[in-house]
Amino acid sequence: MADQEFWQVLHSRRSVRRFQPQPVPEDVVRRILEAATWAPSAHHRQPWRFAVLASLEARSRLAQALGDAFRQDLRADGLSSDQVEAQVVRSHQRIEQAPLAIMLCLDQSAGDTYPDASRQQSEHWMGVQSVALAGGNLLLAASAEGLGSVWMCAPLFAPAVAIQALDLPPEWQPQALILLGYPAKIPDPRPRRPLAEVTLYY
Repeated sequence: MADQEFWQVLHSRRSVRRFQPQPVPEDVVRRILEAATWAPSAHHRQPWRFAVLASLEARSRLAQALGDAFRQDLRADGLSSDQVEAQVVRSHQRIEQAPLAIMLCLDQSAGDTYPDASRQQSEHWMGVQSVALAGGNLLLAASAEGLGSVWMCAPLFAPAVAIQALDLPPEWQPQALILLGYPAKIPDPRPRRPLAEVTLYY
């Protein structure tokens, strides 16, 4: 890929929430997953794991389970019944209508073990960072393949629910749900904060 092609992919990636119904070919799925595995990782442990939800049944099951947990949280936040149901329905439909979803997980057994809580917590965060880097690669690869994608943090709020809904191995800790498909609508670019606002030089 020429330099200008790389920058085009980087700058054209969007968070897409509306997809065409056509499925994503298996060879495309394999390529974007392969791209994800080329991310760097702490100790080169490669702790990322991917649960590919290609069937509507799997996506519906996950959406229902996450929706139930989401509904409880929203009620606890004091939202009205109409507000709660509107948000839950929107989330449910978003997951179901995507032709493909990939659950990014952290394999908690892949890292080092330390006798003290402080270093063990740092090891956990290094694993989280490694999985996030793989997810970033996945999003860029999806964009290069002409796919739209959106990163959803819903599994972070109900990891046990997600594990049970998909019957994941217990050591696979859900980190994010990425929805994928050919975009029905590509959003306009959103502004980025200027470098001067987010950077310090020493």
